[in-house]
Amino acid sequence: MKHWKTKGSLLVLATFIALAGCSGGKSDQPNSAAQPNKPAASGGEKVLTIANATDIESFDPQNNNNTQSEAVLVNMFDYLLRNDSSQKKVPGLATSWEKVNDTTWRFKLRQGVKFHNGDPFTAADVKFTFERLAKDAKLKQNTYYKNFKEVNIIDDYTVEIVTNGPDPLMLNKLSRMGADILPSKYIQEKGMDAFLKEPVGTGPYKFSQWQKDNRVELVKNAEYFGGSPKWDKVTFRVIPEASTRVSELITGGVDIAAGVPTTDVKRIQGVNDMKVEQATIQRVLHLIMRMTPGSVTADPKVREAIDLAINDKEIVDSIAGGAGTPTRTSVTPGNFGADPSLYNQYLFDKEKAKALLKEAGYASGGPKVTFSSQVQYKEIAEVAAAMLTEVGFQVNLEILEATKFSEKLNSKKFNELFLLGVGNSLFDASNNYNRFKFENAKGETDYNNPEVEQLLQAADKNMNPEEREKQYQKVQQILAVDRPTIYLYQLKGVYGVGAKVNYKPRLDEMYFAEEITPQN
Repeated sequence: MKHWKTKGSLLVLATFIALAGCSGGKSDQPNSAAQPNKPAASGGEKVLTIANATDIESFDPQNNNNTQSEAVLVNMFDYLLRNDSSQKKVPGLATSWEKVNDTTWRFKLRQGVKFHNGDPFTAADVKFTFERLAKDAKLKQNTYYKNFKEVNIIDDYTVEIVTNGPDPLMLNKLSRMGADILPSKYIQEKGMDAFLKEPVGTGPYKFSQWQKDNRVELVKNAEYFGGSPKWDKVTFRVIPEASTRVSELITGGVDIAAGVPTTDVKRIQGVNDMKVEQATIQRVLHLIMRMTPGSVTADPKVREAIDLAINDKEIVDSIAGGAGTPTRTSVTPGNFGADPSLYNQYLFDKEKAKALLKEAGYASGGPKVTFSSQVQYKEIAEVAAAMLTEVGFQVNLEILEATKFSEKLNSKKFNELFLLGVGNSLFDASNNYNRFKFENAKGETDYNNPEVEQLLQAADKNMNPEEREKQYQKVQQILAVDRPTIYLYQLKGVYGVGAKVNYKPRLDEMYFAEEITPQN
């Protein structure tokens, strides 16, 4: 009973904070209600409809930086190689590959592949794709690929990718977001703006239409090199409010609803042959803190007080219904470089948090912090803010709709705290620490620890796995003390699945429509 009394008091306080501090954003009610979707396999046409909380950023795979975008784009574009559902590397647009030396990889390319506009896929497209990605520092995915020096065309269907130094992650990089192969001739002739309006790839589904913050519609690519696609049409609807996504599933408006709240599981499970699928995903919730001189969170005692004030386990149990694991690292088990000593661990000591604030000069109240979160994590942010208030923080909670949150994230405009869910498409510790490198941290956290910088730079090109793993484990131990971010918990994906489809969630959260099959 004590647990629920605690939860209840926190939720009351959370409600007060939300009413007092909520700002920004339009209504998160879906704007797609006026355009109901046909259910799967209706009237002879096979239609798959998936409901997400957020929209894609754009159709430029190299200038996106969130999993939700890539989960859609993987159906339009192909990588040279890809991860299957068990994360094993399998051929995509490359049929084979070999490491020539520590700085050169050779790839044999698939022949007979066409882009959606009819242009043939050749080595020129691979060269265009990766040299654009490596040289344009403004692209959001550039940081992962700027070590690529050049792509040499050996013949129309053979390329060599040359790096500036040893790259232990070449194959991981080529099978993740950013590495989608672009149509060189089309973009060079029409320009990128035209491509973004009428994007073409080589994937099983072609662009049909995009109504921003409403839906993306794709149609079958009958000439797909992998055979005839399973669906005539695939629609990704944007429905920010979780309970509305569930209602759409129940009424047949969608076939799969992502992010089902635990409180709604009973509405779905076993009703009219619907079911709920849960799966561990790579996503970890970060509470990222600004360390810019002059910020209240520049004080290590304040950051430690924040860490100690938030009861991660309580949030997992009361908000996520137990669907999560508290952690003090974002490198979770199964990813290279994980440190098990920091996983399934959390710190919570309210009295020590209060004492730290007193030592930091806030005995009579404060400090004041602005805590930003996108609406997707609204309830979690409200409870975390309530916990901070209980130890003495004065919290201005800012809940933003997804587009506004993305704008502030990309322009590094957040104040003291912001909540961010981060996946790991590289399946490697390096994926989680790019934002804490000195150059990338400027303007966001302004984190600067020379020892961490040296370890991260060395690990980026270390071809010795044992040494490299120790370098990342050392980084995790230092960050657990420095606290440019604190980690709340690793999420589980909870999906509602309609009666007419078979769907098993993936660890990487991608929706490969060809892995989702009609029930009949």
